[in-house]
Amino acid sequence: MKPKVLIVVESDPRTSGRPAEAIRVAAGIGTWKKAEVLLYLRGPAILSLAEYSDEWIDEDNFSRYLPILKEWGRPVYVQQGADELAELGDPLMPFEEITDSQWATLAARATYVFQF
Repeated sequence: MKPKVLIVVESDPRTSGRPAEAIRVAAGIGTWKKAEVLLYLRGPAILSLAEYSDEWIDEDNFSRYLPILKEWGRPVYVQQGADELAELGDPLMPFEEITDSQWATLAARATYVFQF
């Protein structure tokens, strides 16, 4: 059984390079295929999925690594009901809204949890 890695991102891509780095790390770990990688975006981090990321810090990481995550065929998890969902427009990849209790369950079942 593969270990599960949950990467939780709460930082704003407009003001921090942490979301771009988290997506790069997720793609890198998942490419090894030795772990199941799950990505969960909360609050302003949800904007990482926006179609236009030209003004985000380290924006090239979004265009380079999100397509890798998309190839895995599983959605990115996002905070249900977050205000940023209204600002998202056409997302770069599928996502699934989950409640805080569902997020807690994901974290409890993960072998490793990284927070950005």
